[in-house]
Amino acid sequence: MNKIATWLICVTLFCTSGLVYGEEFSAKVIAVLDGDTVLIKRANGLLKIRLAEIDAPEVGHAGMGGQPPNWQKAQAFGEASKQSLSDMVMGKRIKFVSETMDQYGRMVAHLSINGLDVNAEQVRRGMAWEYSNFHSNKALIALQDEARQAPRGLWAQRDPTPPWEWRKLHPSTQSVAASATVTSGASCGNKKRCSEMSSCEEAKYYLTQCGVKSLDGDGDGIPCESLCAPQQKIKN
Repeated sequence: MNKIATWLICVTLFCTSGLVYGEEFSAKVIAVLDGDTVLIKRANGLLKIRLAEIDAPEVGHAGMGGQPPNWQKAQAFGEASKQSLSDMVMGKRIKFVSETMDQYGRMVAHLSINGLDVNAEQVRRGMAWEYSNFHSNKALIALQDEARQAPRGLWAQRDPTPPWEWRKLHPSTQSVAASATVTSGASCGNKKRCSEMSSCEEAKYYLTQCGVKSLDGDGDGIPCESLCAPQQKIKN
């Protein structure tokens, strides 16, 4: 394949996704879902935004009447973290700089308003953990150490549990159901394109168990990189 053909394929993939990594834009926040996730409305519909390089305490989830399908236990300071983020961005026009898409179809981005780094401010307030790739963001680590020594927010607790550890101890019923589907030997359907996959786990199942090689176009063993490759950097 020549360079021109390769370039055209790359351009097509970016265009059809509707999102360009590294894109800068402004939008009004119409909902704050938790301490590290907001909802905005763009021309092509609603879009969830996951704040890059941080991880906030879980707010918990409940289905109708407090029952499944996606029940999850709330974590200490989850609501406080959500309120902190809401105070900064709710109903306001925010600048977004996109970084990638995660395995749940959310844009991962850096947020700012009037020069304030929203992601970093959540860490400084003690409302989120630093969670950069391989903990490489020294500025965020310094802010976290400052909050811990103050102590501010969640650091007022004697031994706070990081949200990524909390999720292992308290998985949502939705996560459990997804894992069960993948590991129970579910039958192969007729799905053959990444756009038909609902999760990275499903894509991996179709590649390894159903032999749908079209999901791994470059043959590197990672199917549907828009879903699975971000897992190497971002953990929900």
